[in-house]
Amino acid sequence: MTMNGSEQQPGDSGLAWDDERDFADADRGFIARLRPGVVRAPDGRVVWDADAYGFLDEECPPTAHPSLWRQSGLVARQGLFEVVPGVYQVRGLDLSNITFVEGERGVIVIDPLISAEVAAAALALYRDHRGDRPVTAVIYTHSHVDHFGGVRGVVEPTEVTDGQVPVIAPAGFLEHAASENVFTGTAMARRAGYMYGAALPKGPAAQIGCGLGQTTSTGSVGLIAPTVDIGRTGQEEVVDGVRMVFQLTPGTEAPAEMNFHFPDLRVLCVAENACHTLHNVLTLRGALVRDPSAWARYLTETIRLFADDTDVVFASHHWPTWGRERAIGFLEEQRDAYAYLHDQSVRLINAGRTGAEIAEELAFPPTLARAWHARGYYGSLSHNAKAVYQRYMGWFDGNPAHLWQHPPVEAARRYVEFMGGADTVVAKARNAYEAGDLRWVAEVLGHVLFAEPHHGEARALQADTFERLGHGSECGPWRNFYLMGAAELRHGVLGTPTRTAPDILAALTAEQIFQSMAVRVNGPRAAEAGRLLLRWEFTDTAEVWSLLLSNGALTAMRGDAPRNERPAAVLRLARTTLDAILGGAATFAGEVAGGGVVLDGDAQALVRFGSLLEAPDPDFAIVTP
Repeated sequence: MTMNGSEQQPGDSGLAWDDERDFADADRGFIARLRPGVVRAPDGRVVWDADAYGFLDEECPPTAHPSLWRQSGLVARQGLFEVVPGVYQVRGLDLSNITFVEGERGVIVIDPLISAEVAAAALALYRDHRGDRPVTAVIYTHSHVDHFGGVRGVVEPTEVTDGQVPVIAPAGFLEHAASENVFTGTAMARRAGYMYGAALPKGPAAQIGCGLGQTTSTGSVGLIAPTVDIGRTGQEEVVDGVRMVFQLTPGTEAPAEMNFHFPDLRVLCVAENACHTLHNVLTLRGALVRDPSAWARYLTETIRLFADDTDVVFASHHWPTWGRERAIGFLEEQRDAYAYLHDQSVRLINAGRTGAEIAEELAFPPTLARAWHARGYYGSLSHNAKAVYQRYMGWFDGNPAHLWQHPPVEAARRYVEFMGGADTVVAKARNAYEAGDLRWVAEVLGHVLFAEPHHGEARALQADTFERLGHGSECGPWRNFYLMGAAELRHGVLGTPTRTAPDILAALTAEQIFQSMAVRVNGPRAAEAGRLLLRWEFTDTAEVWSLLLSNGALTAMRGDAPRNERPAAVLRLARTTLDAILGGAATFAGEVAGGGVVLDGDAQALVRFGSLLEAPDPDFAIVTP
């Protein structure tokens, strides 16, 4: 079964099914797997289950796209692998890879996964076969959580603060790692549940992977601040006798990211800038739109800087590529994919196409279309083309008919009424379903469900439609979105698997914390409440901040408020106390009563301020209003 409208489906027959080099590469250097492939939290909860994907060893069923099935089978290979003597990876124990580079005294850890539990299991697997080497450094390639969240599983914070273990990261890492989810973290986490399908059952008709990896681990997430910043391309560092040359690539796959070369080993790490999939220009969970043109330019620079001295390329996901010519070809094709995506989308923008029209028209030329590593397993060509449009043109396509449309529920009611009522629309949708026009069925039933969310026949048919669309999707996140939508229509909201970790809250600056408060203020009620000034004095950082609520907007100002305005209340507390309160480990009332917060002035002012902050909803509806 193929999915109606899935990107590049007409060209699937031209895929290089006889090219099995990826299978050889994915198995190359295999040493041992974790047995059983299950990792648990201290309380016994399963945070990772690699064995659940054993079904991928079977032939592709009709409930999966053969190309995605192939990719998932490759990505699910779990265990410890030798890249070259002295460089080892554990793959298949999380969404990302963890890499170990042996030095003179111990081992350098690159990208310690999402959770401490899986990172510790990977390190233990490495040590079982390579000896009990101490960790002598940690490297974060970039600022996404699957590349730093498990750091406490490989090193103790005191080892870092005592100077025993440096933590190396690109300049700007801490700001971006902490701030990515400050404003819309709740919405991103909710949609990430759809994108990765962590709550879905694993099976041929259910979750089979997300193209970049299998899914996300659900253990303890942490963050230890870097101690060494990489501030320029060409910067060289020698750690534990291992020489590394760095290339900064900001604004590519992450706002703070870097590649680096091991000249003495002739090995190149390309972080997440070149993987065995087309990546996301705009991830479906939500983020700022990335720049595929800059991405392509940085890969050109990577080739120029390092290709002549490289025999192996490895990344933070998937398997390495061996051989100088193959490595250069891989990097060039990855570069060309992002350049083509960008340049041809912009060409079509200037020809008057909208984002949806570009997504329908754009296809890779034959060489890129046949390259397995440029397939849209994670970032589809379809939604990436729309992202390029969004980057340059925004949400508006220029048609005044789309300038002031009704919001979804109001529009849905009108559509359903125009089309003859919900029952009539469902009956027509069922005919379209039988005819295989699944894209249209999903669209019209979406209107029915936003007009009448409890319409049982519409819910059932839409769930069946999503399921069929998911089963035909080559893109892993598309499959997971469709199958999560079907599951929640049938069973109700499944919830959000992840929450913001305390370490990440602690890494936020005071200004970022106050900015996160500002986007929780209920503006209309705050405007009615009038003007309010609060002064915050942090006893451990010697910072003073003034928070002014005026006309429904919250403004954070370092130091005293202008015009010597008298604050309604002054709060004196340690920043660590505020972190504990924000993380749910303490309450303002409890800290005031216990002396952790000293409050001078009008205590009711703080109560009024707190009443104006809305708690975000981590389980908001997606497929219904």
